[in-house]
Amino acid sequence: MALEYTFNPAYGRGVTVSPIATSARSEVGKGSKSLVVSNLGPDECYVRTGDSSVTATTADYVVLPYQQVSLTKFQDDTHIAYLSTTGTTLHIIPGEGI
Repeated sequence: MALEYTFNPAYGRGVTVSPIATSARSEVGKGSKSLVVSNLGPDECYVRTGDSSVTATTADYVVLPYQQVSLTKFQDDTHIAYLSTTGTTLHIIPGEGI
């Protein structure tokens, strides 16, 4: 079966962040249902979507070093939280599709 819908990024809305051992968050906007998260660094990172008070823990979704994942989020989620126990770099971009 052929993939009918590829990821359609929201150009100009991507952010690059440097997670540390304390949870932090970035706004990704309301409305989009997908995020592509690229771990550009050598250490794992944990992520979770939610509202403006969302926090990430090591029990959340792990993005492995040098990997890219496509995550579905609730349409009303406006933020993504992240943390990395040893530090890394993430690029996060909202959009639609997988």
